[in-house]
Amino acid sequence: MQPLPRIGDWSDLDELRDLQAKQIPQVLEWASRAPFYAGRDLTELTDQPLTTKQDLRDQYPFGMLAVPRRELDTYHESSGTAGQSTPSYYTAKDWIDLAERYARKWVGITPDDTFFVRTPYALMITGHLAQAGARLHGATVVPGDYRSLAMPYSRVVQALHDLEVSLTWSIPTEPLVWAATARAAGLDPAKDFPALRALFVGGEPLTGARRRRISEIWGVPIVEEYGSTETGSMAGECEHGRMHLWADRMVFEVYDPRTGRIGVEGRGQLVVTPLFREAMPLLRYNLEDDVEVSYVDCPCGWQLPSIRVMGRAAYGHPVAGGTVTQQQLEEIVFSLPIEYEVLFWRARAEREVLRMEFEVPAGHREAAVAAATAAIAREVGVPAVVTGIEPGTLLPVDVLTRTKDVVKPRSLLAADEDWSKALPFN
Repeated sequence: MQPLPRIGDWSDLDELRDLQAKQIPQVLEWASRAPFYAGRDLTELTDQPLTTKQDLRDQYPFGMLAVPRRELDTYHESSGTAGQSTPSYYTAKDWIDLAERYARKWVGITPDDTFFVRTPYALMITGHLAQAGARLHGATVVPGDYRSLAMPYSRVVQALHDLEVSLTWSIPTEPLVWAATARAAGLDPAKDFPALRALFVGGEPLTGARRRRISEIWGVPIVEEYGSTETGSMAGECEHGRMHLWADRMVFEVYDPRTGRIGVEGRGQLVVTPLFREAMPLLRYNLEDDVEVSYVDCPCGWQLPSIRVMGRAAYGHPVAGGTVTQQQLEEIVFSLPIEYEVLFWRARAEREVLRMEFEVPAGHREAAVAAATAAIAREVGVPAVVTGIEPGTLLPVDVLTRTKDVVKPRSLLAADEDWSKALPFN
């Protein structure tokens, strides 16, 4: 196997495109072995129609397979729609590419790190991907899973503290819940976790305000990445905070569903062709994610395109003749002064009014409600009813403090035990 490209192997975008062009014939040859692509004229990548998520679901489980089953290393599925699974599979060689791409973090992963993985270890790739990337660089991995009976939030915070965790991987919401859990345990997130040096996040749109608030609470940088189970990591941040596409490992295009136009930049849906994926080649796979791709100079010098991922955050709800997005409201909530301690909120877009609630201590309630109401009027321009509610209303304290663990089944119980609990599934 030829060495995979490394950042710095090209000096400008023309050399980057040459690197892509040299690998595309191999990609097309791999694709010809998969039942889904077999029989097509695979002379030119740009002549191929888009591969859709529904195509993958229709080919479940192995219609996209381009290698013998015995060569597979892992099988995965992303969230299904209407009960349909989206399959994805990788060889051991594919995993070298996956792990390297994930580990491209400007806050480097080292053998001195203890790396806490707080994403699913089930069929989705996310937890396995982080573990592979961390182990590639010699870090100690702590498999925290996600919403597991074996790892309630109280145990998460205990692990972060006692194991001196230095790096974490999760969705952006998780560090907010960890902070609330730490405080419930009498710990200060900014002071009582001195080994922590960065929080790696992905899987949710993240506004600048929420990002700054998480960083402020924990006192460490937030490092975001963008990927999927079908592709692995597709983009990561440089030290200047710009998200760059890994265009040395994939070909990226932007599809405008309104016009049918496909280009290399602009606003639309992201289309991706992995360049080093043998088990399951994907030709012009439409992720259907709303993005904006641009080719602009960046001080990092990586010479890679930049991406903004809007996702569902860009979708607006009508209210009183205006439009409200989650992104707008998140910016407002997390721009409130940190001393108001507002972390958890919800809103409902009704026909004539926006209703918002957020948890806030009684001492800051009046000021927080007034500030949020004024910001909504000023920045969103719709009528709003904002209510401050008691902490623990949206995220119950029991969720933060419970210690319930996995109970192993027993069929024989003592006379004074409740035998209705013989099987721990009810």
